[in-house]
Amino acid sequence: MPRSSPQALMLVDGYNVVGVWHDLKQVRDRDGLEEARRLLIEALTNYSAYHDFDTRLVFDSQYQDTGSKRDVITSNLAVHYTDFGQTADTFIEKTCAAFRNDLRKFHQRLIVATSDRAQQLTVVGYGAEWMSSEQLAVEVDNALIKVRTKKKPVTKNSRRFLANCLDPIAQKRLSELRYGKLN
Repeated sequence: MPRSSPQALMLVDGYNVVGVWHDLKQVRDRDGLEEARRLLIEALTNYSAYHDFDTRLVFDSQYQDTGSKRDVITSNLAVHYTDFGQTADTFIEKTCAAFRNDLRKFHQRLIVATSDRAQQLTVVGYGAEWMSSEQLAVEVDNALIKVRTKKKPVTKNSRRFLANCLDPIAQKRLSELRYGKLN
């Protein structure tokens, strides 16, 4: 069965998010950029699946002499490394410009996550929704909490003890046995 169209296309400025999220900054400074990228990919994998977003995480490769590269992580997340000399901002702007003329815009949202003020103004000008990197962190955490609470039982069951599962007559007989009232 073909996958239904995701409710939104989300573009995430990867290094901007790594530089803004407190936890990722600490990991970047302690363990390196590769580990911070890995943790961001993991967080966005879960978030994108939860919301059914087609998420594209974009990292600059402007200072590396490599061609563009796209790694498909899941059906909801792909990681894009830009061409040599191209910034993530340029990649995001081009994608927004192309989406503006795409028929998907009538039934799918376009969201850009970055805390870059100039980028915010540009993407909103193209008709995209803007989300700060801080807001994305809050939303990722909220989605994780919602998933965890769905897995836990909401209320504790009073029938969790074996004695509570017995019919009233058996409970009465056990009580009589316990107190030595039964012959």
